[in-house]
Amino acid sequence: MVQEGARIVPLPGSDAIELRHLRSFVAVAEELNFRRAAERVFITQPALSRQISALERMVGTKLLRRNTHRVELTPAGEAMLVRALSLLREVDDAVRAVQSVGGEITERIVRLWQPVGRHGGADGDLRQQRAAYEALHAQIEVPAGIRIRPITAGGVPALIVATDPDQPPRVLYLHGGGFVLGSAYGYRPLAGALAEASGAGVLVIDYRLAPEHPYPAALDDARSAYRWLLDQAPADEPVLIAGDSTGGGLALALLLRLRAEGVRLPAGAALLCPTVDFTLPDAEDPGRQLPLEVRRWFAEAYLAGHSATDPLVSPVSGDWTGLPPLLIQAATGDVLRPDAVAVRDRAGEHGVPATLELYPVDAHGFQLFWSFLPEAAEAVAAVGRFLAAPAGETGAAGSPADR
Repeated sequence: MVQEGARIVPLPGSDAIELRHLRSFVAVAEELNFRRAAERVFITQPALSRQISALERMVGTKLLRRNTHRVELTPAGEAMLVRALSLLREVDDAVRAVQSVGGEITERIVRLWQPVGRHGGADGDLRQQRAAYEALHAQIEVPAGIRIRPITAGGVPALIVATDPDQPPRVLYLHGGGFVLGSAYGYRPLAGALAEASGAGVLVIDYRLAPEHPYPAALDDARSAYRWLLDQAPADEPVLIAGDSTGGGLALALLLRLRAEGVRLPAGAALLCPTVDFTLPDAEDPGRQLPLEVRRWFAEAYLAGHSATDPLVSPVSGDWTGLPPLLIQAATGDVLRPDAVAVRDRAGEHGVPATLELYPVDAHGFQLFWSFLPEAAEAVAAVGRFLAAPAGETGAAGSPADR
């Protein structure tokens, strides 16, 4: 009998049939030889024999007649073989279909990133690289129902992205792009998705970019826009900060600067694949989204001779005491995942509530692709819940943990 709504068919005993049992049985049934069957499924003959015995115990009948000379199928074994073959074919087809779709999505992301890396580096064409980064964002549409309002926030060009942009925004968003690429206009789709998920208006700023405007231009602009945001927000509503990649690192640097200046801190910060260490440990990107030489050029353009160990450049080296709760997200296959882990660890060392969410994808900044990548949509929804209310009320961030 199958219980209504159950996923597993109850069988006698505490064990359940696994695919490895069925694959082992099919190998023996087709080879009628334990040695050849064991080689086929890459296990030892004793292990194969144990799997067949376990399967027979679970179904409650003999499937094979065997002796030292030959192996034969019983009538029950013949019935099992027909059905097992059909079941395994369906499973294999399902796996291939999923892998194909996943491969298409991965290939699409790689194609979107490649032009950005191709035009980068000291010998690249910055104008073309910036255009390629904008083209990447242009592949994603702004969510329906989201409206855009241009504004100047504390002297910084910006956009309010919200369902009602006439209301004061509650979230300051700092875009990624290595401090060299990106714009508020390009980030409208992601900001719109976050506004929709959180129910809060998002202020995306056009901070000045390097190399024309190196450090501390971006940080100065972020500070000015944040203070403007504080002035606009009702006193009883929390304000928050979010950012991706270098924008996540900029968000942390902003927190350190605000704390040093005695400015009221936000209720929390959401850091999407944050880049927080501009000392750039030597590590190549296996996905080749952005080669190491491109990331080094970003760092050189932004620093313009300034020390990479300055906590306002590489905030992972700073004192984080008193910072608000953090939500950190990273892709498991991202070469920059160690930065996200370092953020979680650094927060724990200084008593800052932090939650690290790891998603099984390879792309850095994968949240950009929320419209077609399921993991990205899930991540954006999680950020939306975090931004919807102070972390202490939502429970979105607690003691340091991986989820």
